[in-house]
Parts: sequence; structure tokens; C-alpha cells
Amino acid sequence: MNQRQVRLGVLSLACLSGMLGGCVYYNGMYNANRLARSARKAEREGRTFEANNLWGQVATKAESVLVRHPGSKYANEAELLRGVALARMGQCDQALGPLSLLATTSTKSDLIEDALLASGRCHVAVDNLTAADAAFTQLLESKDPHRQREARFQHARLLRQTGYYQDALAALAGIAEPRAQTERVLALSGAGRLPEALALTDTLVAQGDTTKRWDSVVVLLAEVNPAAASRVLDRVRRVAKGTPELQARTLLEDGLRLSSTDTSRAVQRFREVVLLKGTGEAAGRASQALAKLDLARASRAEDLPPIQDSLKKLALRFEIVSDEITRLATTVTEVHRAGSAVTPETPQGDLRVFLAAEAARDTLGALRLAEALFRRLPEEWPLSPYAPKAILAAQQINPGWVDSARALLDQQYYDSPYLATIRGDITPEYRQLEDSLGAFAASLAVVRPSRGVRRKPVPAEPGRRLRPTSGGSKVPEPQ
Repeated sequence: MNQRQVRLGVLSLACLSGMLGGCVYYNGMYNANRLARSARKAEREGRTFEANNLWGQVATKAESVLVRHPGSKYANEAELLRGVALARMGQCDQALGPLSLLATTSTKSDLIEDALLASGRCHVAVDNLTAADAAFTQLLESKDPHRQREARFQHARLLRQTGYYQDALAALAGIAEPRAQTERVLALSGAGRLPEALALTDTLVAQGDTTKRWDSVVVLLAEVNPAAASRVLDRVRRVAKGTPELQARTLLEDGLRLSSTDTSRAVQRFREVVLLKGTGEAAGRASQALAKLDLARASRAEDLPPIQDSLKKLALRFEIVSDEITRLATTVTEVHRAGSAVTPETPQGDLRVFLAAEAARDTLGALRLAEALFRRLPEEWPLSPYAPKAILAAQQINPGWVDSARALLDQQYYDSPYLATIRGDITPEYRQLEDSLGAFAASLAVVRPSRGVRRKPVPAEPGRRLRPTSGGSKVPEPQ
């Protein structure tokens, strides 16, 4: 008589004896646990599709036990096994409910430990890192080597994700599997041990492990150390060339990450993208990024025409991104016009220059030019109600001007609604000024008519009349 026949004999005897609890276990739970063992074996052997199918059967069998015998002493076991099965299938939103039974369980068993691993992974999936680590740390002393190693790895990864890089390295000690090596690269880089991180990267690259997802490693590393990520990328490119499109996209993303911290290296990356053949969209975006770096260096309106001409040529050359480049070029044109042609005699000149300064700051990324335009308001339109708003914006761009700006605000604009707002008092005058500025900006956004067609004037808002500002512009005033 074989082992399976023995088990079936025990099952029959238990049921014939009227042992309902035994029947529940041997019928429902026995089959569910048998399927779970098969699912784990399929996972270990890399048969993912088959494992997923088996876990689905486990969940169904366990749920059947719960539905038919909710008061059984095996109900909690069935519920936890169902939670493990759902988690293994990636259905964490449904798994966390059954797995919450762990909070009331103090005993230790293989199922409990499997449930802790499943709970930790699902909490990671929903970004509850504290709960995830609480589950993993309970398994750090597990007697099962597989579960202990998995818990140590997951614990180390969470330490690295939360900025405890040295602790993460300590937790990774003795784990030799490939994924632990890439975690070490991330933890070493986060800890500022860049030479060690690069040396380990060189070792891994030399091993020729093409299964490593270096693109993910670079992206994760870039979140804490863009410069280190860029240097790792240089090493990885030696063995992982990829298609021209993939190379271009990777280099473009690296350049964009470096734009705010290392402009010279960012320029190098963008130029590499442009030189790659067959990369139309990436090359167009890289060319646009180069133009934006030129804009970031602009400090006067007179610096804009060459960039404007370059953008027009790029729009013709890279049709796939021409709309974005054209919109950028249009903003450059408008900022140049406001910065070079608007004077104190220009109707509503203070509003035009202020909006141009905002566009230079927010759309063009031309902070030095934006500061210069903001500072024109108190200099050329000192009585404009928007002068204090411009001063506040300029000092935010240039902290070195804070003391001078504060003195100017205290001496000339102490009663401004904008200063009252900073003090926590949002007045009707503040709302009126903001509404007027928004209405004027909207009027400028209206498409200009063709030459020879006269546009009707934009009426004031109902219930408001117009009053002149110090700069000759008009803003609505409540009656």
C-alpha cells in the first residue's frame, strides 16, 4: 500500500467515525495544503504560470472550508492560507484582510511564517514600509534558511529605502545571491561610499550577468545620488548596449536628472543622444533640453533671440516633438517682447512684465532673467500694486537679495495686501488684485486675430468698474 492510499484510508476512517472537525481538515485543508506544496515547488523550479494556477486553486479550496465550516477550529488556518495564496498571485488588496489574523496569532508554524512573508511583501506593495518591516523582522531568526534569507534581504532593502544605508549593508552580510549584490551597490552609493560601489559594479559587469536589470538599479540610485547613477551607467553601457532607441532614452533620462546639478555632464549626455542615429523623438527632446540649458543661463531679454531662432529650426527638424518645441519658442518670443519692448509708458506694462517674469521662471527655467524682470517692477513701476508681489518673487529666486528686499518692502509697501497675506490676513483687496491679474493673463492668452481684423475689447467682469493703476493699466475694482 503506497503513501497516498494510507492517507486516503485515514481520511475515510475519520469521516466514518463522525469526526466532523477531522473531515474538515482532511478533506478541505489537506487538499489545500497539498496544492500549496505543489505551488511552492513550481515556484522554486521557475514554473511561474503553473504556480500561479495552483495558488488560485489553494485560495478556492481554503475559501470553501471557510464557507462550509466557518466555526471550525481550522477556520483561522484556512483564512491565513487563503491570504498567502492571494498574495502569491499578486492580489495584495484582497490578501491583506485574511493576513491581518497574524496580529492575534502568537504561535509559530510554517504557515505563520509564510503568512508573515506574504504580509511583508504586500505591505511593501501598498507602500506601508513600517508594517512590512515589522513582518520581516519577525523572521530574521527563522529556523527555515529560505525564509530567514528572504526576510533578511527584504529587511535590508527596506533599510536602504528609508535611508539607513550602513544598517542595510550589515543586514546584507553573508547573502551572496545576485539581487543582494545590486542592493549593495545601492546601499554603498547612498552611504557615500562611491568608490566601493563603482568597484562592485565593475565586478558585476565583468561577470557578464546580462540578466541584471541595470536600468532599474540606475533609476533607484538616481533618486539619492544622480552623479553616482550616471557613473554606474557608464560602466553598464560597456556590456549592455541595447538598441539605439534604448540607448538614447537611457542617456536622455540621465541628462535630465543631471540638469540641475551638473550641467556640463548633462550637456554631454544630450549631445550623445543627438549624435545617435535613428532616435528621432529622443534626439528632439535632447535638443530641446539643450535649448533649455541655454535659457537657464540667460540673464537679459537680449539673450533670447538666438535661442528663439534655434527652437524654430528644431521644430522643423524634429516633427514628432514640434508642438512642444513650438510652444516653448512662443513663450520665449513673448518673454523677449515684454522684456525688451515694454516700458513704463506701455499700457498695463507692469502686468505684462510681471507675467513675463513668471513665464521665464516657471516655463523657461530662466531664473536669472526672471529675477531681473521681477525687479523691474519696483524700479520702473514703484506705485504698481504688483510691485511688492514682484519683490517677494525675486527674493525667493535670489536669497542673497532678501535683506534689501525686506527693507524695500518695509519702507514702501508695508500696507500692501500681499504683505498682509504673508502675515495670515487674506483681505478683499488681495483677492481683487489676484482676480485682476488672472483676468489680464487670460486676455493675453486669447488667440490674436489676423492682420486687418479688429478684435472687440474684453469687457470688465460684471459688477466691477475699472480704475487705473500707477503704471497706466486698469484693473477691476469692486463697487
